[in-house]
Amino acid sequence: MLPMDVQEVLQWADELLLTKTGSHLNSLQQAVLAGVWNSQKYREIADEYHCTEANVKRVAGTLWQLFSTELEEKVNKSNFRATMERYYISNNNVGNNFAQSKFYGSSINLCGENRHSGEATQNRSPSTPSNQKAKKRYDFTEAPEFAPLYNRSNEITRLKGWMLDEKIRIVNLCGLPGMGKTALARELVEQIKENFDCILWRNCTNTLTLQCLKTQLIEFLAANGEIQLPSLIDYLRSHSCLIILDELQELFASGELAGTYLPDCQDYGKFWEQISRSPHNSCFLLISWETPTEIVSLERENRHCRSLKLGGLGESAVDILDSKGLTDSDKWGELIRIYGGNPSWLNIIASTIQDLFDGSVDRFLSYPSLFLGDLESRLQGYYQRLSASEKLVIRWLANQESADIFQKPAELALSDAEFLKAVQSLKKRGLIEKVTGNGLSLFAVQVLFRAYLIGGGND
Repeated sequence: MLPMDVQEVLQWADELLLTKTGSHLNSLQQAVLAGVWNSQKYREIADEYHCTEANVKRVAGTLWQLFSTELEEKVNKSNFRATMERYYISNNNVGNNFAQSKFYGSSINLCGENRHSGEATQNRSPSTPSNQKAKKRYDFTEAPEFAPLYNRSNEITRLKGWMLDEKIRIVNLCGLPGMGKTALARELVEQIKENFDCILWRNCTNTLTLQCLKTQLIEFLAANGEIQLPSLIDYLRSHSCLIILDELQELFASGELAGTYLPDCQDYGKFWEQISRSPHNSCFLLISWETPTEIVSLERENRHCRSLKLGGLGESAVDILDSKGLTDSDKWGELIRIYGGNPSWLNIIASTIQDLFDGSVDRFLSYPSLFLGDLESRLQGYYQRLSASEKLVIRWLANQESADIFQKPAELALSDAEFLKAVQSLKKRGLIEKVTGNGLSLFAVQVLFRAYLIGGGND
């Protein structure tokens, strides 16, 4: 019996992934499987692929979980090859070819077809004419599952208009963590996916470098034996592509002003300018707490950029409180105001109210001080991400209902320029908001974050 070949493993994995997720193996997943098969370490795979070791580990972990579920035994980096060879021998001993076993069908021709063409194998055979128009290709392997979406129809309508009617090249969806940005984007993409030839969803967690992103995009777009194009922009011109980049704030440094790139990610700034200024048929959807400075500038220049700041749910947030079985509905409006209509925060605090106050919103709001509960660790994380100057400014602002920035106290150890930069950065993060008082534009700290700071939140 001939030994098992890595190409057979890739073929099996590709068919399994297609069956379970509707997407083929992407280039990094192939690199991980081939590398592990050949006894490479995660670091070696990452170096060859020009991405981080953490990114490789994350992708590998998802694959091991998928394989473990399918084979009904634990699969990991250490036993992957031995497990696959054992199943190969077992299936051949009973007269089956491994490629035709219960784990996948025989319709894929690995050498003759591109594995990440995004087409369902049952609709395509090795005899498909080369001049047949390629079908749409979607890679949702890093996209989240659908999550509850509360009354965001207006936002979806606006985003659709930008992306489909105005052909905006960069759409920036921003807002505080927990507002439901990713859930909104997932629903939006589902509704508009037929308008694009190719869709790729990537998460920026574990620092997705620009070189790694470009490599993945080109390998994904250069499908079906097309002639290799000179640059990524050329691929974006020849295809109608939608690229979703979630958790974009992971490209930014903690302890710096909003939108300050990590050292390995500084080349993204010029990349956004290139994407915005160069004519092409594609769209980047960015999802982030912090907005890149370049996006703000390009939007002001009307350079094919638009930003939508996702705010709280408002009155529609009562659906969350109702689903949690809370009482004292006349007090729900106040609870929604305090928590900024943030669906994630409201879900968390509603559970706390059930646990400690028998579901009574009135008793919770009557407590001597605002109880943060499980939200305190999240708010602390937001605070620790701020720069030193932002921390000084927001602590000063938190000690008053609202403040005029012309009244900066002399003891605040910041120059006028540093002070204004910190105010602007806090506003970009959504932690302070502009309010009107006595005909003046004043600034106030978001209610819940102010409670956290007054209650002792500090360095």
